[in-house]
Amino acid sequence: MPACEYVYKEISFFRTFKQKEIAWISIVAYHLMNWYSQNKYCGKCGSKTIEKPDERAIICPDCNTTVFPKISPAIIVAIVSNNKILLAHNSSFKENWFSLIAGYADIGESLEETVIREVKEEVGLDVKNIRYYKSQPWPFSGSMMIGFFAEADERQTIVPDNKEITSAAWFNRGELPNHPPDISIAGEMIDKFEKKEI
Repeated sequence: MPACEYVYKEISFFRTFKQKEIAWISIVAYHLMNWYSQNKYCGKCGSKTIEKPDERAIICPDCNTTVFPKISPAIIVAIVSNNKILLAHNSSFKENWFSLIAGYADIGESLEETVIREVKEEVGLDVKNIRYYKSQPWPFSGSMMIGFFAEADERQTIVPDNKEITSAAWFNRGELPNHPPDISIAGEMIDKFEKKEI
């Protein structure tokens, strides 16, 4: 029987892994691994924590502080104008790779307000007709991605923030640049635009 061969891969490998179920299980495990490793000790009294036996939580046996898995709410928005979609290149992306505008909700901010703020901060555009699409847990960053579609006037000047976003542009159907596959909500929303389903 041939020996099994194991090859080290970065966790981002699962973003494009063809077997979606295996990819999803793997990135959820990654999220949990990070959460457990970041909560070995109580943030309130410093005691060593233990796993709570009756639910997915960590508890401090000394002060009873309970910690649940960290899930950060973040918006992701497909901005459209007539038959075009706005796609942006993030400073952390590989060359010639584009996606949607996304960002974390701030304390005291509604998700719709987050959409308006993030789009204005990252590309300088005003959006309207914000519509909820769906949500997706995103264990790579411990996030709950909440998807929206919105509209913008393409005559507005695009002003990338040059921190997170290095460039952004409007793209027509059939002429989209490299973008995430549909394992992610970003890829799914871009595909919906491409197929004229939005």
